[in-house]
Amino acid sequence: FSICSRTVEPLEYYRRFLKENCRPDGRELGEFRTTTVNIGKCLCSITTADGSALVKLGNTTVICGVKAELAAPAVDSANKGYIVPNVELPSLCAERFRSGPPGEEAQAASQFIADVIENSQMIVKEDLCIANGKLAWVLYCDIICLDYDGNLLDASVFALLAALKNVQLPLVTMNEETGLSEVNLKQKNPLIIRKHPVATSFAIFDDTLLIVDPTAEEEDLATGTVTIVTDEEGRLCSVHKPGGSPLTGAKLQDCITRAITRHKEVKKLIDKVIKSITPK
Repeated sequence: FSICSRTVEPLEYYRRFLKENCRPDGRELGEFRTTTVNIGKCLCSITTADGSALVKLGNTTVICGVKAELAAPAVDSANKGYIVPNVELPSLCAERFRSGPPGEEAQAASQFIADVIENSQMIVKEDLCIANGKLAWVLYCDIICLDYDGNLLDASVFALLAALKNVQLPLVTMNEETGLSEVNLKQKNPLIIRKHPVATSFAIFDDTLLIVDPTAEEEDLATGTVTIVTDEEGRLCSVHKPGGSPLTGAKLQDCITRAITRHKEVKKLIDKVIKSITPK
């Protein structure tokens, strides 16, 4: 396989590999890139966050910082707090992105994350309420891509989950006499994470062939992509398919089965890292 053919005819170049059930980077079609996660104090650069994590999926690198603030609940949701996710794709992460207001891809990723939070019920908004109609927590979840090489959604969901697992909220009470909130910074409790969603993305080649964890180049050459989100019970939380090639029921079921297996790997990785940083 010549380097020239990859430049001139990248799709044909890929097809020659795919016929042999492998990819130019040496992976098999169902093989994920090396995945690593650092949580909390491992990230000395985000000391102001209440929870943080950095995830690397091959060359794709995503950092998530969670900032907790106090606010009054909405009138129509007096017993609920807020979760505000935001995905940023700065120009430094890849040549395809430009500085300025969020582009279409960043907005779509932010909406995807918001949907995952809602559909999976990873955090129940009622758990963020401190005093009904008076006080609640707002969780600002900023997800920033530092290096983009495809599969942003998997890395973002992973980083969000790991950062939220790292959040410690101080005890807050309402003084009934003064009506003011009192914050006890000496007594902190972990955030209640009710479900652990994990995203698994696939690229579709020539309408039929599925490969997992696509790179940026593979995403560009693919005829479609699909992202499956499952929780620890194997429950399907979300199917994200932005157009492209249709999937048969059998192919979709195959994706779900592989996503459930991937969930176990990611959950095991998070648990191992959290155990390593938990004081004994």
